[in-house]
Amino acid sequence: MKKIVFSLIATLIISVSLNAQTESVKKMPSVNIKTIDGKAFNTSDITNNGKPIIVSFWALWCKNCIKELNAIKDVYEDWQDETGVVLYAVSIDDAQRNANAKSFANSKEWEYELLLDPNQDLKRALNVGNIPHTFVLNGKGEIVWQHTSYFDGAEDELYEVVKKVAAGKKID
Repeated sequence: MKKIVFSLIATLIISVSLNAQTESVKKMPSVNIKTIDGKAFNTSDITNNGKPIIVSFWALWCKNCIKELNAIKDVYEDWQDETGVVLYAVSIDDAQRNANAKSFANSKEWEYELLLDPNQDLKRALNVGNIPHTFVLNGKGEIVWQHTSYFDGAEDELYEVVKKVAAGKKID
């Protein structure tokens, strides 16, 4: 009888633990925003065929955002070749400033997927406070890592995370 009770308790503990782990996984929320060309875009469409995804919040007035995206630009093609990663740069500028976002991104030669969040709906849904704020999603669209701010060399840490995600390794 003791073995049965012990077995039931162990099963219950394992079940509760697994449910807690499942509930802590955060997926990209489904929010309607816009493409850089002003077309409707739902964030549930942010996918990459099972490969890593970077979602980076930025604004025209944010110097550190621009530094980060420029630093990534210099190595982005290599990152894509090695891991298949895709980067979505989400501008949180208001509608008036967003009119300049496309020409600004073109002048910087950013090859990212550019999205606009002028009402900051996605920003609120992800509890983004300060920018730059960068998320890494795994191939299932689950947020596995995030950071705020930027300093020279921070893109190296980001790439280490992307490589782990691409290899299916757990992020510490």
